[in-house]
Amino acid sequence: MVRMTGSLERYPARVSLYWYSAILAAGTALLFLPVSFKAGREPISFIDALFTATSALCVTGLSVRSTANDFSWFGQFVILLLIQLGGVGIMTVTTFVLFQLGGRGGLRHRAVIAETLGAGPNQDLKWILGRVLLLSFIIEFLGFVTLFLRFVWTESLTSALWNSVFLSVSAFCNAGFALHDASLMPLRDDWVVNCTIMGLIISGGFGFPVMIDLTRTIPRGWPNAWHTLHLHSKLMIVASLTAILVGAIGTLALEWDGVFGNLPAEQKILPAVFHSVSCRTAGFNTVDINAMRDATIFLSIMLMVVGAGPCSTGGGVKISTVALLIMQAYSRFRGFSHINMFRRTIPEESIDRALASIIFYLMVATLAFITILVVEENHALAEGTPWRFKDIMFEVASALGTVGLSTGITAAFSTMGKTILIVLMFMGRLGPITVFAALALSRSKHTKQFASEEPLLG
Repeated sequence: MVRMTGSLERYPARVSLYWYSAILAAGTALLFLPVSFKAGREPISFIDALFTATSALCVTGLSVRSTANDFSWFGQFVILLLIQLGGVGIMTVTTFVLFQLGGRGGLRHRAVIAETLGAGPNQDLKWILGRVLLLSFIIEFLGFVTLFLRFVWTESLTSALWNSVFLSVSAFCNAGFALHDASLMPLRDDWVVNCTIMGLIISGGFGFPVMIDLTRTIPRGWPNAWHTLHLHSKLMIVASLTAILVGAIGTLALEWDGVFGNLPAEQKILPAVFHSVSCRTAGFNTVDINAMRDATIFLSIMLMVVGAGPCSTGGGVKISTVALLIMQAYSRFRGFSHINMFRRTIPEESIDRALASIIFYLMVATLAFITILVVEENHALAEGTPWRFKDIMFEVASALGTVGLSTGITAAFSTMGKTILIVLMFMGRLGPITVFAALALSRSKHTKQFASEEPLLG
């Protein structure tokens, strides 16, 4: 067993791993208590409590028990608290508290927050952390007010308040948990709810560095605001809008006569756009995922792999990573020696990191996919419900991408299958590379360098 020892200053990635593990243990214990479950419902097993706590803390949204019907108010509050901690980031909250109590951010905290929020070594961490928490509260509060004004006309006051708070936090944190077993399908044609949820998802998916940058530049007005944005912010805005547009057009075209077949033409656009936005990491759905065509399922998997932005409440390989690799391929195709974007040149080190990140991510996904196929084959045959190949692939992509969408097979997984999904969700929230860096026994060492020789490629 790997020994989790060593200096935290030398291994800052371990801090996040320790904190997430500790909060996960506490959340599991709370959800396992009888008070977390409604009377008369089947008691929750330990593996289901662990799965639910992991899904909430890792802002995934995959469910093995009904959030609305199985969990009590206390259980739902625990889930909401785990979502908030996982979305904003446990280290963000704890470091901010440390500053408020008069402590100073040392090398360990500076390294962790720099990795989490994209903070530079000379920036005021207290200001950055305060701004992150303030922006999170403001966006979630605006979402809550809008949803409450909509729900109060159709639900009781108490139900409207709780549903609005729960959905607002869940959407901003890209968690995908909803207080309805059908997610948002009953609200498929509600423009107010759909646009509010999409706004919250996109805000959380942009990432805190982009949000902080926008608050700094927007008061300057257009076009000065755009010109003064950092390169990362411009890349995230352009890439995110492109991904949403491509996903929406693809879904609309593939499902025009599919799940949207019975809808009038003007009512097909909103669910297509919502699916594209939600599919990247949020996990809400307004249509039946299981009824979609195989081509749409595969498109959805690709969107889930792409994910949201770095230092955000979302997961995936990160859209900026994919954008850099696409630009690299385009530049090489045109014969350019380097990448220029927005009057800036991208360092080769960034391309190397992007390539390593996506290869590592896909390796983890492939290994998990093959393992679950083997594990669940006998279980599925014994239960009389053999899985379809695409269902397992969809489930793995959803768990590792911390998305939460499902074709409806999550609850039927075996204990081993659920355990693998738990590991995937945990790795997806922290990032596969971060997890392995935290488990590393030593720093990377420079190896001997021999004469160069280039292999043939392509």
